Amino acid sequence: FIPLFELGSLFHDYYLLNIRLPVDHDKGMNLGLGHIEDIWLVAINQTGGFTKVWMSMKLVFFPSIVAIMIWFWNRVHQLTRAPLLLENMLLFLGSTLTFLNMPLELLTLFYDLPFMLLLSDIREGIFYAALLSFWLVFAGEHLMIQESQKNHLRGYWKHLSGVAIGCVSLFVFDVCERGAQLRNPFYSIWVTDVGTHLALTFIILAGISAGMYFLFLSYMIWQVFCNISAKRASLPSMSSLRRLHYEGIIYRFKFLMLATLLCAAMTVIGFILNEVSEGRWKWDEDLDLEYTSAFFTGVYGMWNIYIFALIVLYAPSHKQWPSEHDISNINDEIEFSRLPTDASEISALTTFVNKASID
Repeated sequence: FIPLFELGSLFHDYYLLNIRLPVDHDKGMNLGLGHIEDIWLVAINQTGGFTKVWMSMKLVFFPSIVAIMIWFWNRVHQLTRAPLLLENMLLFLGSTLTFLNMPLELLTLFYDLPFMLLLSDIREGIFYAALLSFWLVFAGEHLMIQESQKNHLRGYWKHLSGVAIGCVSLFVFDVCERGAQLRNPFYSIWVTDVGTHLALTFIILAGISAGMYFLFLSYMIWQVFCNISAKRASLPSMSSLRRLHYEGIIYRFKFLMLATLLCAAMTVIGFILNEVSEGRWKWDEDLDLEYTSAFFTGVYGMWNIYIFALIVLYAPSHKQWPSEHDISNINDEIEFSRLPTDASEISALTTFVNKASID
């Protein structure tokens, strides 16, 4: 296959393509072709059914995430303390997801926007950067290595630097391809040997980096599970009320960690499949790759449901345990007074993991 051209927006109903085959006697190009009867062109476009499903999902998820973000923001700012690092990261992650969910594609029905493909890649890249960074901070905040490093983003500069370098590299590669096509739709980095090798190098390194990131995240989550299991040994020594409180927190936390691992795995697989599927038409037309659009819509829906659940579960709670004056039984007074009074389950779990409480 010879990449011919790529349009970022199909605003007009019809497009006329004039193809000229120049003859160069010095280079011996296109000599003796004779009369050309026909030319085969392969057109790749997004189907109408997929477009309807995709836009319907965006129209549903966009207002839902906006509403839950407003609710979460109000919850956080009603507290007397400053927002935690994890809460700020959730606000940032929700903002990038909102930007991704915006149905800007509807504007192409009324305006000619040739930069829509580049804009879509930029939106998806920003969301990838936010999601990958959040997972590292999310797992790191529950490792509880040093209290002085907690709740500070500078403690994760090594991890986040790798994510930033990878995302910036992919952005530069995308600008070299999509950005140049804004001026010349017939431009392609794959038409030269140097460009092909460079593009293949970027794609292979991106796939390897995604796999290494998933392995590192799995290792961090495994460390968190080991940390929680070690601290759970102190539960039998606690009172029944306090033990039930912490068991509920730990159960929900473990389920959320497993959901995080599943979401990360599907995200990495989707990213690799997306890169390979584009390369199928550019560097190996014999590549046999079968997948359905249901996988990509499923991953997109999973992102929204997962982040929606995170925001709900990690929203600060304004419920307070009963005070001593509200309880008549002195034993109950002792039980409730020893329960954590923090306004968030994050703080309760942090308190439990940092130091084993003894009744």
